[in-house]
Amino acid sequence: MKSDLFASENVARQAEAPGMSLQNSKCVKYAVNGEMHARQGSMIAFRGNLQFERKGQGIGGMLKRAVTGEGLPLMAVRGQGEAWFAHEAQNCFVVELEPGDALTVNGRNVLCFDATLSYEIRTVKGAGMVGGGLFNSVFTGSGKLALVCDGSPVVIPVGQHQPVYVDTDAVVGWSAHLATSLHRAQSFGSMIRGGSGEAVQMMLQGDGFVVVRPSELTAQPAQG
Repeated sequence: MKSDLFASENVARQAEAPGMSLQNSKCVKYAVNGEMHARQGSMIAFRGNLQFERKGQGIGGMLKRAVTGEGLPLMAVRGQGEAWFAHEAQNCFVVELEPGDALTVNGRNVLCFDATLSYEIRTVKGAGMVGGGLFNSVFTGSGKLALVCDGSPVVIPVGQHQPVYVDTDAVVGWSAHLATSLHRAQSFGSMIRGGSGEAVQMMLQGDGFVVVRPSELTAQPAQG
């Protein structure tokens, strides 16, 4: 049988080493030898001897779900084999964290990660009750983390004397040591006249970076 479908870049090859890699721009492949963690419902295929088990979110995760309706619903994948992960054909990116690194990520952008990484759902200081800026997941340790983004992300450097202001519905993540606070970009008079639609942003200060996607958050179907 002949077809462009069978082009070499589309064919899944046997993994040469355990761990995470990009299958293509929309999909992450993970060669499991032990345990890893992934977003619930993100597995699109697997082969080998693997078991999938729902992973509890802990008290912080349950609080986040109660307040925002979101959360970081995870599953543990255990055994030996290969699994492929994707989410709504969004672009996938693999981030490798080293000891001392800390990355704050919005839960909706997490796809899968090594079990060697630690994560904690924290309140975003100074962000208040706005958009996606109330709770985020902070990843630390040594290992790889796969993120998804609706469109091509924009990575913006943040400097001590050059803060960056982001829409909380568009932010993907940022350097965890950056300071966060609320910022109002329009005058009271503008708000009275109906506003610009960009009333409040999150300000990030310090040395690091912030990642935003080229669209604001759209309404998501309710999860059962």
